[in-house]
Amino acid sequence: MSSKVNTSDNLRGVRYEIRGQLAQRAHEMERQGYEIISMNIGNPGLFGFRTPETMRMAMIENLPSSEAYCHQKGIFPAREAVVMQQQDRGVMNVTAEHVFIGNGVSELIDLTLRALLNDGDEVLIPSPDYPLWTASVILNGGKAVHYPCPPEKKFQPDLDALAGLITDRTRAIVIINPNNPTGAVYGREVLEAMVALAEKHNLVVFSDEIYDGMVYDDAEFFPIAPMVKNTLCGTFSGLSKVYRACGFRVGWVSFSGTNELAKDYLQGLDLLASLRLCSNVPGQWGVQTALGGYQSLKKLVRPGGRLYESRQAVIRGVEASNYLTMVPPGGAMYAFVGADTDKLPDFDDQDFAMELLQTQHVLVAPGSSFNVDYRNYFRLTVLPEAQIIDEVFRRIEKVLRS
Repeated sequence: MSSKVNTSDNLRGVRYEIRGQLAQRAHEMERQGYEIISMNIGNPGLFGFRTPETMRMAMIENLPSSEAYCHQKGIFPAREAVVMQQQDRGVMNVTAEHVFIGNGVSELIDLTLRALLNDGDEVLIPSPDYPLWTASVILNGGKAVHYPCPPEKKFQPDLDALAGLITDRTRAIVIINPNNPTGAVYGREVLEAMVALAEKHNLVVFSDEIYDGMVYDDAEFFPIAPMVKNTLCGTFSGLSKVYRACGFRVGWVSFSGTNELAKDYLQGLDLLASLRLCSNVPGQWGVQTALGGYQSLKKLVRPGGRLYESRQAVIRGVEASNYLTMVPPGGAMYAFVGADTDKLPDFDDQDFAMELLQTQHVLVAPGSSFNVDYRNYFRLTVLPEAQIIDEVFRRIEKVLRS
C-alpha cells in the first residue's frame, strides 16, 4: 500500500505568504477571467519598468562568453565592480575574493546563513522583516529572534529592546535598510548604535541594502560597511530593484571588517558556492555597467519621477481615507499601511486582504506576513502608475466602509 509523503519537519515555522494563499487565489481568479491589480510584490518589470538599455546590451554582447560555468564566486568584472563601489564608499579592505555573486540576494541569504549557523544559534532580525530572512534562519537550524521596529517609533529599531535580546547564542544581526516592508530609512546614529552592539558582542552584521539609493525627499541612505571595523560585515545588494532587473537573478554579498579573522567562514561559504557550481552567467555581465554607468534611478525618485509620484499617490490615498494611517515611506518601493483600530476594532489583515481580493480584485500582502504580532497593517507596492494607485485606494475604501 502506498504511504503518504509528508513534508520535512524543517519547514515548520517557515512561511512566505507574499506568494501564499492569497496569491494562489488571485491566480485562480485570473484564470477565471478577472483582472487583478497585484500590489503584493515589488516586481518592476510587471509594471512597465525596463532594465537600462546598457545593461541589456552588455548581457547580449557577452552571450558567447556565457555558455560555460564561471568561477563559483562569479565573473571577475562583476566582482571587481562591487569592490570599486565599496571603495568609493570608503571600504578599502575588500577584494574580489571577498565578493560572492548569487542567483539573486535570496540565494546568498541562504548560503551565508548555512555557512554560519549551528543548531540553536540565534539571529536578530527586524520586525517587520522581509520573511525570507526568518525562513532561512529556521531552515538552517537557527532561531530567528525578532527585534521590534514599532509603528510608534516610525518603524525605526528599538535599540534598548534590541540590546536586551542578545544572548550567548546570538551569532548575527540582520539590518534591512532601506527597509522592506515599511520603507523606513535608518539614520547614521541608529546604524552606528547597532554596529556598536554588534562589535561589543562579536556579532556578524548582515546588511540587506538591495534598495540602496532608492530614497525620497530628504531621506539619506548610509551604507553600513564603512562603519564596521571590529567584526565581520556582509553587505547584500543586486540588480533586481534599483536596476529593475528581477529576472536576471543577480545579487551579491561583499565582506568587509574583520575578513582576516573570518577566513574559515569565508572558505565554508566558498565551498557552498562551489556545490551549486555558479550563478546565472549572462546576467552577471550587467553588473559592471550597472554600477559604473548612469544611475537612472535618481530621476525616478525625484519629484516628477514615476516612483516619487506613485509614492505621493499612496500618501494622498491614506490621507483621504477615514480609516487608514501610515508613516510615509522614506525609501524602497513599498508602503506599510495601518487601519485605525479605534474606528475598525474588528479589523483583521488576512480577512481584509481576502475580501479586497474577492470583491475588488486588488491583491495586497497582510502585515502579519512580515513577522509582527499585530494584525492591522498591510503592505502594498508603489510600482503602479499613480492613477492605478488612486483607483486601488477607492476600492480599499469601499471594503473599509463595508
